[in-house]
Amino acid sequence: MPLVITQTLRRGGVGVLPTDTLYGIVGSALNKRTVLRIYKLRKRNPKKPMIILIGSLADLKKFGISLPTTHYKLLTGLWPNAVSVILPCPVKKFAYLHRGTKTLAFRFPKPKWLRDLLKKTGPLVAPSANWEGHPPAATIREAKKYFADKVDMYIDAGRCTGKPSTLVRITPAGEAVVLRRGAVRVA
Repeated sequence: MPLVITQTLRRGGVGVLPTDTLYGIVGSALNKRTVLRIYKLRKRNPKKPMIILIGSLADLKKFGISLPTTHYKLLTGLWPNAVSVILPCPVKKFAYLHRGTKTLAFRFPKPKWLRDLLKKTGPLVAPSANWEGHPPAATIREAKKYFADKVDMYIDAGRCTGKPSTLVRITPAGEAVVLRRGAVRVA
C-alpha cells in the first residue's frame, strides 16, 4: 500500500478500500472524531457498534482487553480469517466504539497486505461501504454514489463481491457461538 494511504488513515482520514470481505469505509478506531464521522457518512444507527480490524492479537490490549489463555487459543484457531469476534470491552473511554454494549467486535484479517497496512495504521473501524440498510458497494463507482467527495480517498481494486464476515461471540466458558453466518464456516 502506498505511503499516502497510511498517512491519511493515521492522521484521522477516512477512506474506502477493499478489505478481506467487501469494500469498507475505514478510519482509525482510536480516533473518536474519525469514528463519529464514519457513523454520519454511513447514516448508521448510533446504537450499533462497528467491527474493528486489527493487525495482531496484541492490538486487543489497546482496547483494555485481557482474556484467559483458553480464549486466546480459541482466537488463534479462528484467526487470521474473515471471522469477527465479539469480546467484552467495559472500558468507558471506548464508549464511542461500543455504544453502551460494553463489547467490541474484532477481526484479524487473513490477507497479508491488509495485516501489513493495519500494523502501520493501527486498528481501523471497517463497516461495509454503503449507507445502513442499502446494498454494500461492489465497486468504487457504487461507493462514490454513497459518499461522493465526503471521504479522503478511494482505493480501487475492481469488483469486490465477497460475503460479510462470520460473526462469533465467545462465551465466558470459552465456546464460540455463531451469531451470523458469513464468509467463513465456523463449527
